[in-house]
Amino acid sequence: MNAAIQDLLAILGPDVVKTGADIPQRNFADQVGLPPQSPAALVLPRSTEQVSKALEICHAHKQAVVTQGGLTGLAGGAHPGEGEVALSLERMVGIEEVDTASNTLTALAGTPLIMIQQAAEDAGLMCGIDLGARGSCSIGGNIATNAGGNQVLRYGMARKNVLGLEVVLADGRIVRSLNKMMKNNAGYDWTQMFIGSEGTLGVVTRVVLMLHARPRNIQTAVLAVDGADEAIQVLRAAERALPAGLLVFEAMWSEFYGIATTTIGVPAPIPRGHDLYLLVEAPTGDGGPEVFEEFLGGLYEKGLVKDAVIAKSKAERDKLWQLRESVYEYGKFLPRQVGFDVSIPLNRMAEAIVGLREAMPGAAEDNIWVVFGHIADSNLHVNACPKVYSTQNKLAIEKVVYDLTARLGGSVSAEHGIGRMKRPYLKLSRSEPELALMASVKAALDPAGILNPGRVL
Repeated sequence: MNAAIQDLLAILGPDVVKTGADIPQRNFADQVGLPPQSPAALVLPRSTEQVSKALEICHAHKQAVVTQGGLTGLAGGAHPGEGEVALSLERMVGIEEVDTASNTLTALAGTPLIMIQQAAEDAGLMCGIDLGARGSCSIGGNIATNAGGNQVLRYGMARKNVLGLEVVLADGRIVRSLNKMMKNNAGYDWTQMFIGSEGTLGVVTRVVLMLHARPRNIQTAVLAVDGADEAIQVLRAAERALPAGLLVFEAMWSEFYGIATTTIGVPAPIPRGHDLYLLVEAPTGDGGPEVFEEFLGGLYEKGLVKDAVIAKSKAERDKLWQLRESVYEYGKFLPRQVGFDVSIPLNRMAEAIVGLREAMPGAAEDNIWVVFGHIADSNLHVNACPKVYSTQNKLAIEKVVYDLTARLGGSVSAEHGIGRMKRPYLKLSRSEPELALMASVKAALDPAGILNPGRVL
């Protein structure tokens, strides 16, 4: 046992610091699929002060630390490296305040997103952050990775929903700005540095979120269109015509829709055979469902929408959402996946689909692949399931996706972060001066390099 772990045990005690067989298997891996790795020790603080003391000790010993939240990440950011101490915020759970005058919620960083959503709903409000892992991901992890998800079109990335933070720096210092005001222009907004920094600059321990009025009379539909260009035309038409705007605008290309309605077994609300299917949600407020129906009817008459199904009940809405969420069932039916989360400029989205269709089938033998995502946010998810999962096949598939993304001026990470898995490809989306600036910030805030080493940079 090294000196850092001895000091952690001596000062924080065995209730907080676990070693050896006392470390749960849960903390050996995140969702990226790397081989499980036991951390050198697991620290389970119950307070910001205990986080501070743990980092102070690790900083003094130059002990590497990996921060863990809900362990739902897909870029390897929370996956332990050999010899790293895992700092898990899973005990730091709780809603501390819901302020309905300010429309804010204050919570500890380990609080699951679903608890925050429920607390907001109980107050008659809404949390703008929502993603498929809502039941297990933590709000601190959402902030650290600047999570996106289903409602970015209306409420923005996690960054746009944050008003205040409490963060513990690498040397244990606590910096706190639990701001609840929309306007606070007093000097540098240091909180923005930590949102999306993936735990490499500091550990988020407490958050203040902006809440929103709940949208009323949400209408849900699946539409069939001829392709990406037509989808964008529908998007712009909806922005002009619908008085309360859009809530969701999800794209599922024919490859995805086909697997969802055959292999996975989701009922097909619209027959297969169209190129692109859109899952659309729009609140109509006082206008009622007829506003939405008339809008879609107009698009159908113009030939822009080829077919449409509108949910008439919550049960029907849930069935439509099963299409989009069918991807979470792939592990039961398909070979091991190579997953991607990229951004493509909207004016080149159709070109991206053509490029994927040309190159993905030949990237690996018997390569099953799909493309789907938050098209209104420029965000595509690509999942490839080669018959044989190997390093060679994985690299070949990555080359297809990332070369295409770079050629079209896109980003190698739209919302999942860089972590360990995308670090070799970050240079495709960031220039040398940008990377140098990131390294300077990292060196200033974590000079010993103990926080999430090997992630991002």
